[in-house]
Amino acid sequence: MGIQFRGWGTAVPDRIVSNEELSQTLDTTDEWIFERTGIRERRVGGSSSSLGALAAQRALEDAGVSAESIDYVVLATTTPDSLIPASAPLIAHALGITAPAFDVNAACSGFMYAVRIADGLAATGAKRILVIGAENLSRWTDWNDRTMAVLLGDGAGAAIIDSVEGPGDLLGFDLGSDGSLAHLLRCDHGGTIWMDGKEIFRRAVRIMVESAERAMAIAGISSDQLSLVIPHQANVRIIQAACQRLGVEAERSVVVLDRYGNTSSASIPLAVDDARQSQRLKDGDLVLMTGFGAGMTWASAVVRWSA
Repeated sequence: MGIQFRGWGTAVPDRIVSNEELSQTLDTTDEWIFERTGIRERRVGGSSSSLGALAAQRALEDAGVSAESIDYVVLATTTPDSLIPASAPLIAHALGITAPAFDVNAACSGFMYAVRIADGLAATGAKRILVIGAENLSRWTDWNDRTMAVLLGDGAGAAIIDSVEGPGDLLGFDLGSDGSLAHLLRCDHGGTIWMDGKEIFRRAVRIMVESAERAMAIAGISSDQLSLVIPHQANVRIIQAACQRLGVEAERSVVVLDRYGNTSSASIPLAVDDARQSQRLKDGDLVLMTGFGAGMTWASAVVRWSA
């Protein structure tokens, strides 16, 4: 059995926080932020469950399927509404779903981890899985820390994944983690998000490239066959450096960082939906989805896009 992406949906808060607004309270400017990160603005508000439920509802509508047809709900998030209970059951309840629902925390790699879990569930008999990446990072941001406040945003993205006969859309996958690097990006109980930006940059580029190359090797393709690269939206310089090392031109990458900032596990589905809406994805296209996150974790997938 394989899996097929049947529908997509996204949700972001209405509140837009621009670089200019941040420059009123932080020692920074729009030019400084954009030059170093590629970010112009970010969305702030809502909760992981409220944003996740809205994105999921839109994915159900996009797929033309009912909530009752969902066999599992898998939520990727680093920012659940509470430690107990998990936020996935809250989303399931909001949608009228009584199927098993659980959270996954692999930081910014979370959505791709959740997709891999959906692949495994499909292989063991599940027919339809709702996968969500949703974050409320603003809740855990120190808005007086210019190194972090300029980076993070809130949002959610969801996909309906169906079990299908044959290989399906997923051609190659690579997941991994290295807990010895956990100290580079962390948020303790009661604290705010902190990272060693320079070291994260150095590690992230190498990790993304190596993971992407392994996924492509499993899929039996090379980078010149890719129509699009849809990376985790952490920093435009990381995206550019990784694409350059993979031999992928800038015009073959999808970047929504300028509008949303770093939305962690929501960033890849937000970018996928943007590529769909702008008609950059065509039936049969080979797409690389790749990212990294705290842990450190990493995840890459080669997908044959099906309309």
